[in-house]
Amino acid sequence: MSDDAPDPVELGVELLAHLEQESLSVAEAMDRIETVTTNPGVQREILDTAAMRGVIDREDGLVRPTSGGTYVSFDADVVVREGDFSCERCGAAISTGHFVQFDGGELGPFGSTCIRKVLGRE
Repeated sequence: MSDDAPDPVELGVELLAHLEQESLSVAEAMDRIETVTTNPGVQREILDTAAMRGVIDREDGLVRPTSGGTYVSFDADVVVREGDFSCERCGAAISTGHFVQFDGGELGPFGSTCIRKVLGRE
């Protein structure tokens, strides 16, 4: 990882902090985390760090965000760029990439359908 590359743990924790559902199964949360990293050790670290910081509660196979109301705004927090991209969620070739702007860095690109799934709008 280069010095200016975003920390995947920080990005994953921020993603979990901005979940729009009251609760998700651990499997659903992992589907979101996989957009940040496919490394199982880093995925566990994201969940553990988020729980340790009080960003999420984990109980009975569910993940519940504790921050309520800190959702990602499509207008303010998602940047759309034209180019040749591969969606970070499904791998499809896309010409319009949607990038989520977090304090810890940028997450994406995603296609128009996948950005909605990653953010819990579908």
